[in-house]
Amino acid sequence: TKVERPYTDWQFKENDCLVFGRETRGLPEELLSANHERCLTIPMLNRKVRSLNLATSVAIVLAEALRQTGAFKSRDEGRTRNHPT
Repeated sequence: TKVERPYTDWQFKENDCLVFGRETRGLPEELLSANHERCLTIPMLNRKVRSLNLATSVAIVLAEALRQTGAFKSRDEGRTRNHPT
């Protein structure tokens, strides 16, 4: 991993754009260097696991971004505990 800041330390905003690199090579070094203060990583609990696949990585970070920006809240407003829609 070329980046140290975990995605959980970032405060996502409504119009943020998420960019993910290829599973094999990640993002180009030029892009990382030019945006280092905005680059995030997903911490790995098991040091033997090198990385997650791209779809899993996108799902993890996107879910956190949507949670922080309140996207899930508007979907859940019309639901009751016993009657999901």
